[in-house]
Amino acid sequence: MWNVRFLAVLALLAVMTGGALAATSDYPNKPIRYVVATGPGGASDIIARTIGPPLSELLGVQLVIDNRSGAGNTVGAELAARATPDGYTLLSCNIASLAVGPALYKRLGYDPERDFAVLGLIVSNPNVFSVNPSVPAKTIPEFIALAKAQPGKLNYASAGIGTSPQLSMELFKTEAGISIVHIPYKGVGPGLLDVIGGRVQAMTSTVPAALSSVRSGKIRALGVTSKQRDPEMPDVPTIAESGMPSFEVVSWQGLCTNAGAPPAALRRLRNALATTLAQPDTRKRLVDQGFQLYVMSADKAAAFIHAERTRWAKVVKEIGIAPQ
Repeated sequence: MWNVRFLAVLALLAVMTGGALAATSDYPNKPIRYVVATGPGGASDIIARTIGPPLSELLGVQLVIDNRSGAGNTVGAELAARATPDGYTLLSCNIASLAVGPALYKRLGYDPERDFAVLGLIVSNPNVFSVNPSVPAKTIPEFIALAKAQPGKLNYASAGIGTSPQLSMELFKTEAGISIVHIPYKGVGPGLLDVIGGRVQAMTSTVPAALSSVRSGKIRALGVTSKQRDPEMPDVPTIAESGMPSFEVVSWQGLCTNAGAPPAALRRLRNALATTLAQPDTRKRLVDQGFQLYVMSADKAAAFIHAERTRWAKVVKEIGIAPQ
């Protein structure tokens, strides 16, 4: 009798396992949603629209880009975290949503380690500190002197609280000993338009987001936040070489899906991303738009992101930004 029951259980497990394999063996068989946690024109959006077409071609299904900006990229991250873990939701995971957000928001609607499976890192890039051309400062030291002469009178735009550019400026303010007012926007586009229009004096944004406006002279770049000059802006000095030798903030961008997604789906997605990022045309398009390739496999990326969370928790505390 026991053997009969045991065999029955084995048969049931075989049926269940066979059903699970059948459900994932043809993955993907419907459109995949690609949640971009910034508005149009932001770094994550540019990346999604660059790697989306080749990814779609490799996977054989449509990738639907879904822009969900707000709260330092955490609105989009929370939306993705709540999706069914079936491999049909991707997230533009980055420094804001997976490293800064956990340190900055008391009631984060997701756990960055528990809720996401990292597919890989894609690019990194510094932020660039720019001003409206009417601002009488052509260098970082000149801007610091101007801000010290008018404490609290100047303001700066950011793509939102908790984003890497905003943290860059807050760190800059602390180290420079200046007081300028933060005006957060829902995405880089609206903030950049107000800096171009002269309604806001300054802004720190990713290099790709600001690149065309700097090249056209609509805004003036004073410094980049990496230790080395950016290849797309070789004439713009680093903030480190402008009198703050220890200053460095580098943003990074990756791709995630939900933790708990079927192993077959994870393998397919990771292979498709790796293949996409190995394509010369895709790599060239990313570089031409101001990104620096920072390709990293899933395991290495997960360890790197964990270390970044630890680092930014310390920075947020040192700067004195109160959790939201």
